[in-house]
Amino acid sequence: MIGEVPNTKVGQEFVSRRLAHEAGVHRPLQAGICGTKKNGAESIVVSGGYKDDEDYGDVIVYTGHGGQDSSGSQASDQSLDDAGNAALVTSYLEGLPVRVLRGAHRGSRWAPVHGYRYDGLFRVTSYGSKLGIDGFLIWQFRLEEYDGASALKSLVQDGYTEDRAPVDRSPEQLSAGNQSPKRVATTVQRIVRNSAVKRQVKGWHDNCCQICGLRIEVPGGSYSEGAHIQALGSPHNGPDTTGNVLCLCPNCHVMFDAGAIMIRDDLTVVRGGIEGGTLRTQPQHTLDMECVRQHRERWRHA
Repeated sequence: MIGEVPNTKVGQEFVSRRLAHEAGVHRPLQAGICGTKKNGAESIVVSGGYKDDEDYGDVIVYTGHGGQDSSGSQASDQSLDDAGNAALVTSYLEGLPVRVLRGAHRGSRWAPVHGYRYDGLFRVTSYGSKLGIDGFLIWQFRLEEYDGASALKSLVQDGYTEDRAPVDRSPEQLSAGNQSPKRVATTVQRIVRNSAVKRQVKGWHDNCCQICGLRIEVPGGSYSEGAHIQALGSPHNGPDTTGNVLCLCPNCHVMFDAGAIMIRDDLTVVRGGIEGGTLRTQPQHTLDMECVRQHRERWRHA
């Protein structure tokens, strides 16, 4: 399950991982990442298991899985082929939310004193590799909390995590964790729209742009964007269906949304008033031509 778990609140405590498992917050009893490359990461556990982790409360720099020996030291390089790391890459590429469960440890002021605590939904905003403290290659994922006014801050302010070591935060980290309500709302809306509908269309086209054919390769996968042809919401009120979605690269997406690219009924692509080839199609993907006409009508006087 991606996203919130029914009957579970931010700040809810669990005495053990078994109870967190039974609640559906984090299903594995040992692994720190739950998920697959295909579907993305459902949840992670932040419990001080990796030396290179950094926890700033609403921002977490999370070290991926793999390469540790029995003493907890990094003994070999990590790989994005690891199922957990690949799952977090998919969460980044698809804009999917990840549940965060924090476990008690003295390395973070944000950790609970005992047991485990569910700290809500985070999004993966970037990832990359570096040499870790032990001298081996590690992959790290930056996660940012959706709701900057979560129950977590109240718990910490009330002294819940007293005796934890203070964390010095740079101006960049402070600003990254204090987004305005407007930006937070926009982000959540984007996640809602990056649904199974968009993922289906992108899967049909193997992340290849239907207009220019570009397939953007990144470490661990490929990237494309699902673009609604007739915009959702008032006053356009387009349907959230596969027939109203195109698989596009970021450049073509921006131009399409701004009316610089339009599509004729015969699927000819018109870029800046000049014909530029035919829209790429797949047998499984049937376009809603009324949505295509509505998009043209919206921009015909531009």
